[in-house]
Amino acid sequence: MSIRNVVIIGSGPAGYTAAIYAARASLNPLVFEGFQKGGIPGGQLMTTTEVENFPGFPSGVMGPQLMSYMKEQAINCGADLVMEDVIDVNLSNYPFTIKSTSQEVQAKSVIIATGATAKRLNLPSETQYWNRGISACAVCDGAAPIFRGVELAVVGGGDTAAEEAIFLTKFGSKVHLLVRGDRMRASKVMQDRVFNHPKITVHWQSVPLDVYGEEIVRGIKIRHAVTHEESSLAVGGLFYAIGHTPNTDLFAGQIELDPNGYVITKGKSTATNIEGVYACGDVQDHEYRQAITAAGTGCMAALEAERWLSAKQS
Repeated sequence: MSIRNVVIIGSGPAGYTAAIYAARASLNPLVFEGFQKGGIPGGQLMTTTEVENFPGFPSGVMGPQLMSYMKEQAINCGADLVMEDVIDVNLSNYPFTIKSTSQEVQAKSVIIATGATAKRLNLPSETQYWNRGISACAVCDGAAPIFRGVELAVVGGGDTAAEEAIFLTKFGSKVHLLVRGDRMRASKVMQDRVFNHPKITVHWQSVPLDVYGEEIVRGIKIRHAVTHEESSLAVGGLFYAIGHTPNTDLFAGQIELDPNGYVITKGKSTATNIEGVYACGDVQDHEYRQAITAAGTGCMAALEAERWLSAKQS
């Protein structure tokens, strides 16, 4: 069984950036990019279209293309990439053991970059209109040309839904907030901002049934949760704000997770409660969830792993 200085589990902006930094530090990292678990290799950006808020691309860049650039850079720096899922991890013994679908390796340090998966409503036409009017990130996609000057809708009742609705008022002519219950779960200050905003209308006890349109979304079919009356709402975009699921099943019972399943990191670092194990990207970030912040923590994780390994060897 081979032993590696650094094994990175996951890809996306966090995993690839960690790979770039670890490889440049001559740590010869091995990256398990993933294959099916937690989404496709490359993370959530692989399912987005144009990314306009990643620095260095003044005219924007397609999400899959950005991930392709990062992957190529990691390889050029000397990282070994394997497009496989990790199926088992043992963090209780040192060196750590990581088993994929085809191999088993030992690691002196581990960087977790498995990300999080946006929860979906699984509407009948969801796949057809994903990135054609349906999105799970208003901050990522709200400024896109198709959403400017048209009415938009947000599904959810928590702080994230409130924040996204307010954010979208910068671009849409009106924002409809669809809340399943008869009250919001958001904090009172966020509720007040929503209720007092002239461009936001709250629809209580409203459940989306499906979207309709042509090439892009033109409206939503809605059912009232109590009366079951169905209606249509003409909007040019539907944004999901119903939460994310961190991809941490592999680490449950081995590493400290918060009540929602996110990896807990210490202070401003990416260190977990296990020495030599670091977490970066959306798997430990339920607040920002941006490509640039994921890449930043990927850099941090690699630097911290390098320093820890150097101190351990000295």
